[in-house]
Amino acid sequence: MELIKQYIENNKQRLLDELFELLRFPSVSADPKYKADILKTADFVAKKLCDAGADNVEVCATAGYPIIYGEKIMDAGKPTVLIYGHYDVQPADPLELWNSPPFEPTIRDGKIYARGACDDKGQFYMHVKAFELMMQTNTLPCNIKFMIEGEEEVGSSNLAIFVKENKEKLKADMVLISDTSMISMEHPSLETGLRGLSYLEVEVTGPNRDLHSGVYGGAVANPATILAKMIASMHDENNHITIPGFYDKVVELTAAERTALNNAPYDEAEYKTDLGVDELWGEKGYTTFERTGTRPTLEVNGIWGGYTGEGAKTVLPSKAHAKISMRLVPNQTSDEITRLFTAHFEKIAPKAVKVKVTPHHGGEPAVTPTDSIAYRAAQKAIKTSFGKDPIPTRGGGSIPIVSLFEAELGIKTVLMGFGLDSDALHSPNEKYDIFNYYKGIETIPLFHKYFAELSV
Repeated sequence: MELIKQYIENNKQRLLDELFELLRFPSVSADPKYKADILKTADFVAKKLCDAGADNVEVCATAGYPIIYGEKIMDAGKPTVLIYGHYDVQPADPLELWNSPPFEPTIRDGKIYARGACDDKGQFYMHVKAFELMMQTNTLPCNIKFMIEGEEEVGSSNLAIFVKENKEKLKADMVLISDTSMISMEHPSLETGLRGLSYLEVEVTGPNRDLHSGVYGGAVANPATILAKMIASMHDENNHITIPGFYDKVVELTAAERTALNNAPYDEAEYKTDLGVDELWGEKGYTTFERTGTRPTLEVNGIWGGYTGEGAKTVLPSKAHAKISMRLVPNQTSDEITRLFTAHFEKIAPKAVKVKVTPHHGGEPAVTPTDSIAYRAAQKAIKTSFGKDPIPTRGGGSIPIVSLFEAELGIKTVLMGFGLDSDALHSPNEKYDIFNYYKGIETIPLFHKYFAELSV
């Protein structure tokens, strides 16, 4: 442990400078105008893997953005850990809400503010630097493979193809991912599950052109109004989703499971203050932890139609649109939920409009075992680093590739993230605490040490 801390201390500024260099790349996979920047990011990641000591580093072409692969095989008889992460980031919009430029990392109060600081550049880069640390100190106890992709934020469709075509290359004993969060640095935790996702876009069309709202208003259906009514009808007075069949396969937690989940530290007043809200909102009969980790949801991610520029323009829009995401829990599947949503949306549309549903991407929910050697190694690493046992929690987000790893490679995943829910992932002013970054680099080598020892 002392050797780890000393290496970090001796290289502290360089470790931070390299992360800043990575964060300056605007690697937004959702927007084609950033293609050149994404390719530069991929080359940067590959170089840093080489510099850290990885062998057989490749920038693997796909139909979309490249996947970076690298490995260090110490001994075929030793266990192998597959590290997964992603170098693409969410769009930074709306730019005017950022307190500093999203792709010029800035430190305020010990926190790094930049798009991707936590999700997932800061977190996957901890693994690259932890690997460097183990190589430089001659303490790497097991084999390591890296797979860092550039399309996680848009569904990882090409990674799925890559995994299926490279099963031998990716053969490992487990997957280690840092793309999740802890309750806090005072209350370290390990996520034991993730929700799935169905993400789609809807379009409602009325007249064949935008109309004068005075001449035609009141005589022709307004697509924006109709869309708002349709979306509002998808939750009842208890915030229960009204799509027929939506909950058919949802398994209720047992009383013991609910008690265990809700034993995690939680300050509702602090939670509300952090978000700037006076009251929480959600499915009646469930706690915040249950709503965000174990219950399915339906949320509007964006809605638009008609004139949205400066000043006034009195039109009745021809079209209205919304982007909608549904988070799924075990036993639900993205294909089935997308089908149920589409059938319901088409059914509730009045004849005065036409509707269209376009699925974008999805992923399946996943639960990770808490009795595996890998999970126990993560527990032990966190206890050694933080001085206390991690609390098991359920994550509200989605990492679609987790279920694919199990289906295609036959291996389970450990979710050992060092972010915080308050890090503003996908929002303006995303941040990552410098302390968390260094703490991850400190803890990851301990995981490899204990995984190797427990695997004997």
